Amino acid sequence: MDRIILLIVIGLAEGIVVGTALVAFLTILDIVPRLAQLTGTGDRCSFFEYSITLGAVFGTLSIFLGWNMRFPGFAAAVVGAVMGVFVGLLAAALTEVLNVLPILSRRLGLQREISSLLTAIIFGKVLGSLIYWMVPDLW
Repeated sequence: MDRIILLIVIGLAEGIVVGTALVAFLTILDIVPRLAQLTGTGDRCSFFEYSITLGAVFGTLSIFLGWNMRFPGFAAAVVGAVMGVFVGLLAAALTEVLNVLPILSRRLGLQREISSLLTAIIFGKVLGSLIYWMVPDLW
């Protein structure tokens, strides 16, 4: 019984540390407002914040409670595309915040193509998500 209580305490402590790190990451680097700015939806910042929070809660509950959902192939494609768009936009916001793309474009001599570079990253994330969801035996 003591071992179970210890595992529960360790699990909660790890969850608190990871959750705090994620919130600090999103807050300090202003990822959500930058994401809203990139998409031109600055008036919907709270929508992004609620989406991230609800996604984390739903994901955690689905893992702990063993929820399984079966979708037809087209629904998996839609879910994969939506997730890919979100991850791509989040990655784009992060690279913009950290000024990775301007530095990379200067070093590669691609200053005029920075928007194309950003678009390529977003489409790469979408394609990666689609492959992940559509080809389950690949992993």
